[in-house]
Amino acid sequence: MVSQAAPSGPKIVNELKKLAKQNRAELSFIHPTDIEVRNWVRWKCQFGCKGYGKHLSCPPYVPGPSETRALLQEYERAYIVHFSGIPDMPMIDPKKIPENWHPFLRELILWIAETMYTLEQHAFYGGYYKALAFAAYPCAYCEDCVAEESKGIVDISLKRDCRHAERVRTSMEAAGIDVFATVSKIGLPINVIPCEDNVYGKIQHTRINSYGLLLLD
Repeated sequence: MVSQAAPSGPKIVNELKKLAKQNRAELSFIHPTDIEVRNWVRWKCQFGCKGYGKHLSCPPYVPGPSETRALLQEYERAYIVHFSGIPDMPMIDPKKIPENWHPFLRELILWIAETMYTLEQHAFYGGYYKALAFAAYPCAYCEDCVAEESKGIVDISLKRDCRHAERVRTSMEAAGIDVFATVSKIGLPINVIPCEDNVYGKIQHTRINSYGLLLLD
């Protein structure tokens, strides 16, 4: 059997841009060498995020900065995917956001996760078998991740019990990518999300920018 040649670069990129637009997102090229990977990012996951160790898409269940640096060396093309706002939420009252804000933002997280999965699969089945996506935020496919349900020692083998292993992708920040520095390099908007009284999770407005990453070769 003779395998079919992969589509030309411009063709697959146009297809991906169209697919991203259908999902209310925008695709921008970035060379993998311009993706900033920093050790401090992983430390911020461990010291500062309530989701640490509670989701199989987050540390310590995912590769760290050194592995990410090695991974990026194997790709020639990458695309930042920009998501603007929060679905069906033009305004937000920080006083009504529960302490556990993760389920509250589930639609935002799944919007990004499903879009990134769709883009990766389209590229993969279009002949780009190395296509690999990064989503954003802790995974929200399940109400409670098997990692959070487990009360024992943190064990990476829990990943075999993931209920949505086919679709779950880690976020850039979880893998050690400095999202702020990376997207700023190509002129995309990004700011720290303002929270009322500097309380973690008490988002003051929905004009936020979220980002995914697609590696392609």
